[in-house]
Amino acid sequence: QVLLVESGGGLVQAGGSLRLSCTASGRSFSPYAMGWFRQAPGKERVFVARINWSSDTTGYADSVKGRFTIASDNAKNTVYLQMNSLKPEDTAVYYCAATRPYSPVYDYWGQGTQVTVSS
Repeated sequence: QVLLVESGGGLVQAGGSLRLSCTASGRSFSPYAMGWFRQAPGKERVFVARINWSSDTTGYADSVKGRFTIASDNAKNTVYLQMNSLKPEDTAVYYCAATRPYSPVYDYWGQGTQVTVSS
């Protein structure tokens, strides 16, 4: 079983930055990919960014391209989301997710961390 724990959320003014972290525990953790998703109040959970665990290939939602950066530290089983130039519309609960090996499906989810951007 894989447990994901996020940290780093908080309240920030528009234009500011935050860095989220997500650490995975579990034996032989080797996902195909890890990702970040977010869910704003009253809206569905949506994709934000992803990183391939072995190749470090990344992908981003159009809404965050050029502002957010996903990175991983495989030795620490940790993925990061650096968020710059934050906007009020980035306010949401941010979730970390991981796949199983050789699968693109996100089977493991963290509990979420709140990010609030004030105008």
